Amino acid sequence: MGEWYQSELPQEEVNVMVNVDKILFPCDFTECSSKVLPYVLSMAERYDSQVYILYVDELHEWGGHFIPHQSLTVLRDEALKAAEKTMDKVCEEQLQSCPNFQRKIVSGDPAAEILKTIESEGIDMVVMGTHGRKGIEERIFGSIAENVVKKSPVPVLIVNPYKVKQTK
Repeated sequence: MGEWYQSELPQEEVNVMVNVDKILFPCDFTECSSKVLPYVLSMAERYDSQVYILYVDELHEWGGHFIPHQSLTVLRDEALKAAEKTMDKVCEEQLQSCPNFQRKIVSGDPAAEILKTIESEGIDMVVMGTHGRKGIEERIFGSIAENVVKKSPVPVLIVNPYKVKQTK
């Protein structure tokens, strides 16, 4: 009981091939994203895919509140410049083995921007991590990965970075 059995049925030639030409990798520049990247690169190599790296700046609108030190526009511009520098570093240090990638930085709601990118770029698959939020934090912020999985028109591979086996 509970054992696997090899099929004894005759092997017919099955000609079903899934094309995964474009893979979207939404990242947040955390260590968690770094742990997901090997899965992205492995899928890209297997399917000879182009990788689209997307960073979404979540700078929240402050709804008309007075911000005395800097305007929201200046704050957003600085955040995007910092994101651009980090994206440069990630691409330079972690994407040497991926000759075919594009990158994009946008501001907005992460789940909404990921879904927009899927549509606008004709993405075939999304590979992303989850932060594993629980309890009240998840109820307040929601789960970006969960929203993407529920609303995505393409397959989404979710990698739990806390459970990933370390490669040597």
